Amino acid sequence: MLEETSEPDRASLRALAAVFLRLGITAFGGPAAHIALMEDEFVRRRRWLTHERFLDLLGAANLIPGPSSTELAVYIGYEQAGWRGLLLAGGCFILPSALMVGVIAWAYVRLGSLPQLAGALYSIKPVVIGVIVQALWTLAPKALKGSSLLGVIGAGACIASALGVDAIAVLLGSGITAVVAHRVRDGSEKNGVALSCGPVAVGAAGAAVAAVPVGLGIVFLTFLKIGALVFGSGYVLLALLRADLVDRLHWLSEAQLLDAVAVGQVTPGPVFTTATFIGYIIAGAWGAVVATVAIFLPGFVLVAVTRPFIARIRRSTTAAAFFDGVNIASLSLMAVVTVELARAVLVDIPAILIVIGGAVVLILWKVNSTWLVAGAALLGAVTHWPR
Repeated sequence: MLEETSEPDRASLRALAAVFLRLGITAFGGPAAHIALMEDEFVRRRRWLTHERFLDLLGAANLIPGPSSTELAVYIGYEQAGWRGLLLAGGCFILPSALMVGVIAWAYVRLGSLPQLAGALYSIKPVVIGVIVQALWTLAPKALKGSSLLGVIGAGACIASALGVDAIAVLLGSGITAVVAHRVRDGSEKNGVALSCGPVAVGAAGAAVAAVPVGLGIVFLTFLKIGALVFGSGYVLLALLRADLVDRLHWLSEAQLLDAVAVGQVTPGPVFTTATFIGYIIAGAWGAVVATVAIFLPGFVLVAVTRPFIARIRRSTTAAAFFDGVNIASLSLMAVVTVELARAVLVDIPAILIVIGGAVVLILWKVNSTWLVAGAALLGAVTHWPR
């Protein structure tokens, strides 16, 4: 067995492309499963990275906003082959999922009236709610870290979100509150955090009364903002998508948003390809391309910018406190949105039973959520098949 300190192998561009394309096609199960597959592939089998370096890159991916498993792929590509590796690894990991989701979106737009598709979506939506409940159940203890302060920040974020405060303001305000509390507790206020943002003057922009016209420019900027602000689980994406696309811009209905999340869940690769589905629904094929590029772009930029400073970022107590506050606020937003969406989905006894059953199966037996969603889709399609 090789010593952990031996020099790791280096990857060629062709090898990077091949392995990340394969992962993009076969990596079901969400970020945790993606990360486990990458650890097995790049540390154990190919020995491109040491365990220590892999954990450093994973820690950095968790510290910056965006899809953590995709950013880990980008970090690995950058580590192995510089800028070309960065673009190749990330692009090859994202592309298969984006293409699959684009095809599903095309079928959804053209065949949405089929009774089989309606039945599949009826069964999938409660399962998606169950999947999100399971994610909250798993992530909340890790985000709270046994801290009563983080519990208070999380409760405040829930209240603020329920009252309609803008999601960005909630996230940044929670992060700043955690930093200030950390410095006060440690007696190191001194010149403190730059609070020029106040508790973030982004504020809650009132919801628009009518739908905002769809244009590729505003599609790009909307998804770029979302991609730059999603911390924690990919399911936190749901909160920001709903705030912008359902409440503010009125481009989607609650039902369409849940359909988009379901498609992102049942396909391999990053959950962020939900943006591909939404982009197609609101602006066709070019909308799908623009939304996909925009939501992933911040992750590529942040990886390129932060890689030289990974060690410093990880040692910073201020950065750690800020991200603790942001992470617990992200889960709070996710919880509030889940309650709102559940009200639209749980319209009858079968739907309620599906949510409860799905959540119990996921929490107790840790079944892969992809198969649960796929099974619900098949059951719904079969039960609604014309006779």
